[in-house]
Amino acid sequence: MASSSSHSHPVLIHDEHQPESDDAFLGFVDYARSVLAPEEMNDSDGGGEDSEAPSWSWIVSRILKTCIAYSSGVTAAILLSDIFQAWNELRRIGTSRRRPGGIDLLKKKYKRTRLHNTVTIDSIYEKNFLSTNSILEAIVLDTFILPGTNIYMLKLGDRWSSNTVDLYLHRRYYDLVQCDYGILRKGREIFLTGCCLRSAFGGSGCLRLLPTEYLVILLDEDEDEDAMLLGAQFCSETFSSISHDAVNNGVSYSFYARIESVGSVENHGKSSPVKRKEITLVDNDGIKKKFFLWGDQVVLANVFSVGSMLALDRPFIAQAVDGGMETSEEICLEYGSATQLYMVPFVQQEEQLFVAPTQNRLGSSLVSAIDQTQGLKVSQVALPCDSQGSVDFSNYPFRTFVANLRDKMTGISLCGVVTNMFRETNTTEAVFSLTIEDATGAVVVKLHFVKSWSLGRLGIGHTIYITGLTCSVKKEKQLEVTWFENDAGASLINLSCLAAVLNSSCLHKLYHLSDLSLQSNITYICSVRLDKIDYHHLTSRFFHTLCGQLVNESSDGFVTCNFCRCTCEGEIILSFHLEVTLADESGSILVWCTGQTAAELLQISTDEFFELPEDEQAMYLYTLQNERFTVAIVNSSRLTDVVDHPSQENGSVRWEIVRALKSE
Repeated sequence: MASSSSHSHPVLIHDEHQPESDDAFLGFVDYARSVLAPEEMNDSDGGGEDSEAPSWSWIVSRILKTCIAYSSGVTAAILLSDIFQAWNELRRIGTSRRRPGGIDLLKKKYKRTRLHNTVTIDSIYEKNFLSTNSILEAIVLDTFILPGTNIYMLKLGDRWSSNTVDLYLHRRYYDLVQCDYGILRKGREIFLTGCCLRSAFGGSGCLRLLPTEYLVILLDEDEDEDAMLLGAQFCSETFSSISHDAVNNGVSYSFYARIESVGSVENHGKSSPVKRKEITLVDNDGIKKKFFLWGDQVVLANVFSVGSMLALDRPFIAQAVDGGMETSEEICLEYGSATQLYMVPFVQQEEQLFVAPTQNRLGSSLVSAIDQTQGLKVSQVALPCDSQGSVDFSNYPFRTFVANLRDKMTGISLCGVVTNMFRETNTTEAVFSLTIEDATGAVVVKLHFVKSWSLGRLGIGHTIYITGLTCSVKKEKQLEVTWFENDAGASLINLSCLAAVLNSSCLHKLYHLSDLSLQSNITYICSVRLDKIDYHHLTSRFFHTLCGQLVNESSDGFVTCNFCRCTCEGEIILSFHLEVTLADESGSILVWCTGQTAAELLQISTDEFFELPEDEQAMYLYTLQNERFTVAIVNSSRLTDVVDHPSQENGSVRWEIVRALKSE
């Protein structure tokens, strides 16, 4: 890693010695990306949206989505077809097509990040459906009155569509279009949400949007007209100028403030709870106020982004004490019947990160050579950067390794092996520490769950793919990597346990048992036979259903999970713990397994097996010898700080079967 004199964030260097994985799954990811991003894409003149290559993490996530949907197995052709179709669908937003007049000029000024839940007008026509939670980032193409009525309509387009759609304007916005200089005129950008769809009169096939109260008008501080509006109407008052007496006498206010945070939806009240969303605003004097949305209004928060400037015209000013808002502030703001909102969106900045030619060989329009005349062959990638200087790696073209992690990185994806895991004891929240190791090093990730562990069984030696990681340096100058269960883009998938990987020859490489090495952190896929099942090496245990780990019964009768560190009455299941000898033409090895994997090998449920008499149990196990399976085997011998791990009882059993499929 190297630092940059022009950026506060260090640049990301991938050098000639970056490790290359021999994992077949990751190899297919690279192959799929090479198919979607052929070498000639580097030679495109525009380097625009049409030629962008997918990020490494996008391809992995797409392959995994297909694998989860088709557990019986996939072929390379199926995966490539699915990826190609999904990528074309994604790119279709940016493809060149004939757009309504005036939009292409505005497109050149478009620098902000597209909002979540944004839909295009073309997609509305295709699906003939529009969710009230959806957002339209629209441009006013025309304003007109329906003939014979006093109903105002807006003709809307967007940057990505060839179609237009008409909107019945809500009457609270009529004063903004009723004069020649009204702010809602041709060329104005707006955000809409809470929209409902209906077909136009006369069966013309055109679609119209019913009136919505939730319309936000976008302003540009670089435009003289907008700057004058902000200065004249919104910048003369601050939050400190609010007067109780003036509010009681019906005085209205207008404020200009930065959106500092957007809270999650809460249920307010006990007898008949109402949805509430809290937005924290900061004015130019640094004074903070809470802006509340209630009930159906909470959808309006979908268009708010942290760092954007919000201009509130005539917000309802509530006295918190009288309103029972459970806040320490005397005065709060609400979205009232007369409130109108204007916004100057936060413009995403970009950070330049350097990439060595070993990484850009697959090609991407995000990567451009900056000096080839002197043989340096160094390229750079532009990634979005927020107002706090954090760089978003969710669309980084290449794989990110542990050694690349630095302060102020978000949207990180890692693929690695779990080498340690435990629950944090210094907090009442559900926080677990997970050590992930790849070829460049290891990192501890703090997993924050809403209530409790929700990822199913995960064990030492398992290979995982985790997305949505954030890096920050704490006061102790230590790098902390965090993951929050409910964050957008956060996921964790156990690659070692995916049935589709075992069933798909394009996603795995078959190893012999003699190839197994404790020095290698990979999941071995082997074709084996059951050589020996000792009756005394098969027992039944109680496991915690949430995490798949062993439970203990304390002296006072409580059943506890030492991994989750909680009581788990009603959340336990009786399952197998099995040690078995596997064999192939290269040799044999003693392994262990539990739960569903053991049941797959034994081809019988726990209850059914232990209902048999002992002599029949032994006979049944004998009949399983020489049965053939394809199995996934991992090294489970790293047991530091892992409490009550099943294999601790026998230190010689270092290998775990994490998935088994019977061979035909």
